[in-house]
Amino acid sequence: MPSKHFITAVGRRKTAIASVRMIKAAKGSVMVNGKSAKEYFKTDERAKIAEEALATAESAEHYEVHAHVEGGGIAAQADAVRHAISRAITKAEPNTRKVLKAAHFLKRDPRAKERKKPGLKKARKAPQWSKR
Repeated sequence: MPSKHFITAVGRRKTAIASVRMIKAAKGSVMVNGKSAKEYFKTDERAKIAEEALATAESAEHYEVHAHVEGGGIAAQADAVRHAISRAITKAEPNTRKVLKAAHFLKRDPRAKERKKPGLKKARKAPQWSKR
């Protein structure tokens, strides 16, 4: 990375964890695990979700973003990157906090898979019951 002046933040969703480094730069690009967001997430929808915070805060052209993501699935990783970028933007530009908070990008989504219980097939699904 060319500059030592960067902002770091961590974002989470389910079991995915994204750590982001944001550098003030003329070219606005989002790199995820060494690849462009569109290349890493494969679909435009997931790449758009990852870059959504930059678009909402209207600072997409001002920052170069390098994200490292691990764990979870591809959808959870995209949400984790969005969460991390949102946190980094609020550190860099505190006046964008209100906009990002209204879009629900600063809240960690607490939904996760419920654990399997003993005697059940899944978290809540019971084996078929028969009277006789």
